[in-house]
Amino acid sequence: MIEIHAVSVDADNPYEIASWWSRATGLPLGEDDEPGDDEIMLRTERDPFLLFLKVPEGKTVKNRVHFDVNGMDGRTRDEEVERLAGMGATIADDRRLPDGTGWVVMRDPEGNEFCVCRSQQEREAQG
Repeated sequence: MIEIHAVSVDADNPYEIASWWSRATGLPLGEDDEPGDDEIMLRTERDPFLLFLKVPEGKTVKNRVHFDVNGMDGRTRDEEVERLAGMGATIADDRRLPDGTGWVVMRDPEGNEFCVCRSQQEREAQG
């Protein structure tokens, strides 16, 4: 058995994109992280944490690994999509279905795909 210690995300500007994800998730940046650093950490309550790493090449293809997120603090999937779009994310693919199920594929400001799913409340309400 292994333990996942960190999920690493390649980045053009680690501080900028980690700051975006910090605002999106509410996770704090590492205490010593500063603009210009090649590695920026978002600390979770327990492993794995998120690590944004400077890489020389730009993103050219779809992510092979991505985050699935859902609204918290009473926000629905659709409210979360609106909030994240207001922060600079874009919709890549809308997979919402007429019955209220489904998800939305979005891209963060550096183009990394992630999915916004229904909240726990929405899933429980639908049964």
